[in-house]
Amino acid sequence: MRRAALIALPFLLAPSALAQEAEQLTIERLYGSPDLSGPAPRALRFSPDGERITFLRAKEEDANVLDLWAIDVAGGEPYLLVDSDVLVPEEVELSEAERQRRERQRISASGIVEYDWDSSGEAILVPLGGDIFYVNVDSGEATRLTETETFETDARISPNGNFVSFIRDQNLYVIDLASGEERALTSEGGGVISWGMAEFVAQEEMDRDTGYWWSPDEAYIAAARVDETPVEIIPRLEIGAEGATVVEQRYPRAGDANALVTLHMIALEDGATTEVALGEDTDIYLARVNWTRDSAEALVQRQNRQQTVLDLIAADPATGATRILMTEIDDAWINLNNDLRPLEDGSFLWTSERTGFRHIYHFGHDGELITQVTSGDWVVDEISGVDLDAGTVWFEGWTEDPTQRHLYSVPLAGGEPTQITSGEGWWSATVNSGGTAFIGSYSDPVTPTQTALYDMPGERIRWLEENALVEGHPYFPYADDHVAPEFGTIEAEDGTDLHWMMYLPADFDPEETYPAIVYVYGGPHAQQVRRSWAGGTPQVFAQAGYVYFILDNRGSWNRGHAFETPLHRAMGQVEVRDQLAGLDYLQSLDFVDADRIGIWGWSYGGYMTLMTTLQAPGRFAAGAAGAPVTDWSLYDTHYTERYMGTPEDNPDGYEEGSAFAHVDNYETPLLIIHGMADDNVIFANTTRLIDALQSRSLQFELMTYPGQRHGIRTPERQTHRTQLILDYFDRMLAE
Repeated sequence: MRRAALIALPFLLAPSALAQEAEQLTIERLYGSPDLSGPAPRALRFSPDGERITFLRAKEEDANVLDLWAIDVAGGEPYLLVDSDVLVPEEVELSEAERQRRERQRISASGIVEYDWDSSGEAILVPLGGDIFYVNVDSGEATRLTETETFETDARISPNGNFVSFIRDQNLYVIDLASGEERALTSEGGGVISWGMAEFVAQEEMDRDTGYWWSPDEAYIAAARVDETPVEIIPRLEIGAEGATVVEQRYPRAGDANALVTLHMIALEDGATTEVALGEDTDIYLARVNWTRDSAEALVQRQNRQQTVLDLIAADPATGATRILMTEIDDAWINLNNDLRPLEDGSFLWTSERTGFRHIYHFGHDGELITQVTSGDWVVDEISGVDLDAGTVWFEGWTEDPTQRHLYSVPLAGGEPTQITSGEGWWSATVNSGGTAFIGSYSDPVTPTQTALYDMPGERIRWLEENALVEGHPYFPYADDHVAPEFGTIEAEDGTDLHWMMYLPADFDPEETYPAIVYVYGGPHAQQVRRSWAGGTPQVFAQAGYVYFILDNRGSWNRGHAFETPLHRAMGQVEVRDQLAGLDYLQSLDFVDADRIGIWGWSYGGYMTLMTTLQAPGRFAAGAAGAPVTDWSLYDTHYTERYMGTPEDNPDGYEEGSAFAHVDNYETPLLIIHGMADDNVIFANTTRLIDALQSRSLQFELMTYPGQRHGIRTPERQTHRTQLILDYFDRMLAE
């Protein structure tokens, strides 16, 4: 149940925008083209030679199709580097494996959705239409490396630029770029066996989208072998417009068997394969794999099934022998991250929540702690860069206000961090290899994402995408009616501060009373209350005359581990109480009609909609639950057991955390929405709820989307869904 982060120089709405005749923002326009938020570049990267910056940008005529663009660091305007329509003129139907991979990565766009630089900065690898293209960045000439009926996925250029690797038919292949020779490194893949691929829970819950890793010297590839034989087959009915298909999905439900995952070293010279010794316990998770800078060892993160122990293991690629460098232990659970940074001298950086807040630690090659680099009651979100010679580390996070995110520097030897970025908003940053500049993207509640190149003191060198909200910007016609949210805090029952944000109706009059809608996610690893550009959805509700309220309850992300763990083994309890405290606050406001408050959310937010309305019957006037979990025993192992344990060792927690334990309290009218091909929160969650309500003769409303998975795709269907929700609340919250 991964959440995609919303990333977004304090630039207020242009004065000219305030004097214009505003247009009505419609739901159709919300999902139309060009994107309302303007041209926000994605997948920003410095070229290896530092001369270019590349990024993905949507076509102006279709916000869902991406092309590859570039801009020279020295100056000039952005230019189209690879046009997806030129390489593959006709849209190609995705393979099932690629469709699932993109669903796991929350990629809804098409065209060029990923790319990979070679080490020299002379070429870029572009997977498109199921094949692989090798593009010379100076000439623009594209060489087609594969042309098969089979879909090639997870394509990459090797570290020194001599090979291209990819997955085909669940096997790992390489192409020698000098000779053009294609070679299969594995042949066993097929059916329940795959090589070099991430299993379902790794993709969905562990933020690991690959199953193979090149050594820096190109001598070895560390590759995962996945055997899904133990995983229970869950027959899942995919209902589409043209009929229904039964999918025999191997879906590891909480408490059941996982896939068997082993790690192997494949020698490029002769293809010899050596298994890595990961220990006698096979019921583990292969969490991460990195390499030391000299290729002497692979650095493997092994997590126990309970996710309370994480070992960092050094593996010899020639023999597969291993040694434990260090171990993290937590009584609740350990959050995975991508912050392991091997350094040139053999030492490495690591982030840990061992103090209750994520901070940076510097360890020697033997796993002994050298120093704790950062400390305090604040959060390092991720390491952005490190310069060993200069003794400097850069990271993104917050030190004072969790609703903001900034780039900081700190001495590698430890000390107080220095904030580099400015403004009261949300930054993301990509630091170049020399630590002399960074690509910074910034947004705040009134500023769509703006991207520029900055020097390390934080001074802007040049715009990459100014995205100024002036005439010609897609959002300009609606800027006059733009509602900026207010921010504040309330106290939870234990005195913890809970952050909220609230959009007032566009025509707000403090002497009037208004209906309100609570938007909720509420689950771990997500933060909703942020000083970033939120797009048009809150604006649609504000324009419709609603107070739109969002609260981050305990259990949500970016407040430290202690803020998350109150939901340990007790989902659907403390989060509900915190959201009800938010409801109390809303009802105390003079301008809110206490009898006309609705609640809605998607995924965990759909679950929270059910749990709040069922545990507090009548407190809300209506609820809309999208793709809700209804019983955690139906959800997957890695996510559910991290927080809840197994149904066998925590039966009371699973019972109390199930919607069915509270369904007899049903009073608040409910709209249920679900994709009929959902392979994440499977449709059985909703069908069981439908049956429970019908068996009690309880009335509810239902909307299903044939062929749609966990996310509702296509602008037409997205328009339909949002209009459905707004119409529902218009009816249910009417005076």
